[in-house]
Amino acid sequence: MFAHLNHSRLLRYAGLFTWAVIGMPLLLLSLLPSDQAGGLDGDAVAVAHIGWQAWAAYAAFGLCYGWLTRALGSRRVGAFDYLLLLVLTASAVAISYYSASGLGSILLMVAACVLPWLLPLPLGVAWLVLSEFLVVPVYVRWLDMSWVEALMQSLLYAGFSGFVFVTSLVARQQAQAREDQRRLNAELRATRALLAESARINERTRISRELHDLLGHHLTALSLNLEVAGHLVQGKAQEHVSQAHTLARLLLSDVREAVSRLREGDAIDMSATLRPLADNVAGLQITMEMPQPFLLEDPERAHVLLRCTQEIITNAVRHAQAGELRLDYRYDGRMVRLHARDNGRGAEAPVAGNGLRGMRERLAAYGGRVDIDTRPGRGFAVDLRLPLEEGVAVPAPVPAMGPAEAAVALK
Repeated sequence: MFAHLNHSRLLRYAGLFTWAVIGMPLLLLSLLPSDQAGGLDGDAVAVAHIGWQAWAAYAAFGLCYGWLTRALGSRRVGAFDYLLLLVLTASAVAISYYSASGLGSILLMVAACVLPWLLPLPLGVAWLVLSEFLVVPVYVRWLDMSWVEALMQSLLYAGFSGFVFVTSLVARQQAQAREDQRRLNAELRATRALLAESARINERTRISRELHDLLGHHLTALSLNLEVAGHLVQGKAQEHVSQAHTLARLLLSDVREAVSRLREGDAIDMSATLRPLADNVAGLQITMEMPQPFLLEDPERAHVLLRCTQEIITNAVRHAQAGELRLDYRYDGRMVRLHARDNGRGAEAPVAGNGLRGMRERLAAYGGRVDIDTRPGRGFAVDLRLPLEEGVAVPAPVPAMGPAEAAVALK
């Protein structure tokens, strides 16, 4: 029954169920007279009748929780999510104040399950403890507790919230491990496709060489011997030798044509190799545009293009926090170009890590290069150029000119 639900969905539905159940005591407190409502919590002081403020906070909590937990772990977290987290916490605390009860502390336990997905671990723990302590005045004023008892009560709820927090943290780590496994499987499938293409090409090359070196040479020798025999014999024997010579030449022509066809297929289908990398990437929609057919004859250059594509996708997910990535492959003369752009957060001055340095080193070994264009809030754009033949020069990028330089250039 729950086989199709992952960890994040189970947390979402469990939290929504708890939020719905909290509405029942709120409704009961709203219907009872104020003197009896105070007795529900063992308080000798009558509490005020629950008004619209408590229900507004209750509704705000449900809406914020529902929004924050949608596609949890598979979407980019933005400033709006942090604002909703603040409203979520404030709504839970407000429920306790407006209902004069500890119901808000229970909702703070529900809010604890989203903290590991939105905040770093130390900040999430601090947020959890501080939010529970905000309910201490409720215990002192309306539930007739001393400050020590109120603090102990908050610590108790903080312990329960910590358990929920750790459970959600484990779910997040498992989701991350599952995504890493998916990425490795995609890279494995792409590498396997490349190896299969390389093995197919090597086998076709071997067969073509065998046909050319063995059958071709033997048929050439046979044709020469039949031509000599045609000059040595007379009559009907010469006619049969001439027919055999013609058949030998036709067979030699067929062998050469078969070898040529085998060698024409010595190219790797990059479409079948690259597309597995874009399958089911969590939180990232990848669009690939490539020529048809998209073939590369050199397996080494095909491997370089594969590894560079892997690195671009990994950077878009881990560092750019992008939701969309467009990969545009095309031929440009005697080189292949890849223009990649995402809608991530961008950077003012990107620092070259091991992945980017490795990409540049791979391309430099074949005379290629990679250029990056990024601005804060405008995502990353990568322009990659890989020569298909030795000795092909990749032009250096032309620096952008200012208005004054452009005016001088036009004169």
